[in-house]
Amino acid sequence: MRQRLLMMVTILLVTAGTRPASALLQTDAALLKKAKAILREVPLIDGHNDLPWQYLRRADNHLDKIDLTRSTAQLEPPMHTDLKRLKAGGVGGQFWSVYLSVDSAGAGAIGTVARQIDVVHRLNARYPKQLELALTADDIVRIHGQGKVASLIGLEGGHSIGQSLAGLRLFYRAGARYMTITHSRNTRWADSATDEPEHNGLTAFGQEVIREMNRLGMLVDLSHTSPKTMHDVLEITAAPVIFSHSSARAVTDHPRNVPDTVLKRLKKNGGVVMVTFVTSFISDAVRLHDADQDAEQARLETLHPDEKAKVDSGLRIWDAAHPRPRATLSDVADHIDHLRKVAGIDHIGIGSDFDGISSVPEGLEDVSTFPALLAELLARGYSADDVKKIIGLNLLRVMRAAEKTAVKLQKRGLASDALIGEVDRR
Repeated sequence: MRQRLLMMVTILLVTAGTRPASALLQTDAALLKKAKAILREVPLIDGHNDLPWQYLRRADNHLDKIDLTRSTAQLEPPMHTDLKRLKAGGVGGQFWSVYLSVDSAGAGAIGTVARQIDVVHRLNARYPKQLELALTADDIVRIHGQGKVASLIGLEGGHSIGQSLAGLRLFYRAGARYMTITHSRNTRWADSATDEPEHNGLTAFGQEVIREMNRLGMLVDLSHTSPKTMHDVLEITAAPVIFSHSSARAVTDHPRNVPDTVLKRLKKNGGVVMVTFVTSFISDAVRLHDADQDAEQARLETLHPDEKAKVDSGLRIWDAAHPRPRATLSDVADHIDHLRKVAGIDHIGIGSDFDGISSVPEGLEDVSTFPALLAELLARGYSADDVKKIIGLNLLRVMRAAEKTAVKLQKRGLASDALIGEVDRR
């Protein structure tokens, strides 16, 4: 028995590269082989990767300072994404998140977002053999067929458009194909999942934003939004919605996850929840630990106002006494199981949030590890056709529906000239 186990580990090390032994022991080599074959047939489209933010934060957008032809795992702190690992992971399409901090939003928001969109375009030009800009579902299929990664742009947070439909249209023309309606705080026209309710969902201008996104063919992304905002959007949208990086709230009770009441409505809407790898979103043990840690930090800050060194020291002592639990690949698969049960197999996708997270699930350490998740689903009884839907076919269907809706709406009318000060004053 021991000899057989050692042989299995050896085989899996060869087929799965640098994946940790703890994950290797749970994955059968035949299933990994089948997973990789599926990835050659259908593009795995990841809904959320924060690589552009890493360029801004680490290198002020100087592309030569982070060479994607080399391993970015060797950087400090390590990154999750580079070209070799994208290829090893079978990534066929990637939404690069274009992110502007809510603290930085203001008059200069549009200019800052434009810089980040420019980063994506320059990455495609810098690595033309590996990356190519995709604007449509057909582009993704074509680019994947050429052995490259289809690069897509997603705006993270409605604050990116500076309260302006003109900004929305400008970014669509620059290549953005989804916008996350809110981020960690409310916008002036929609409520966030992690802020105090201010608008009871969408304002009248918020409704104008959704209609204009439908007219353009831009996907409406409901990750980060409050449940009321989710429901308000589902009432008025003419096209399927996405959640670019969220999971199931019934499995992990985090406000960033999607309630079952919303999941049930996706069947009629046709939308997709792209399951994320954010550890506090997929593991209740991690979520509860993080909540306790936040409470301890608040306590220390009350005890030691304006004494950051004492707060930091106290937190280090607390952390040593309360080791953070590990989320796992299996936790991610549990969320997919729940989505299949409540929403159905046609409404599931993948949205990792790699390079936007500081901790990762065991077994899903970087962009090279997607095959392990597919193998786990196959081991749980998902068919090859099921897996193809989850990794890309569902999202392609949603994109094509949004594109078709846009054609119809553009024939009916011109762009909205609504202004937030006028619409929300009524």
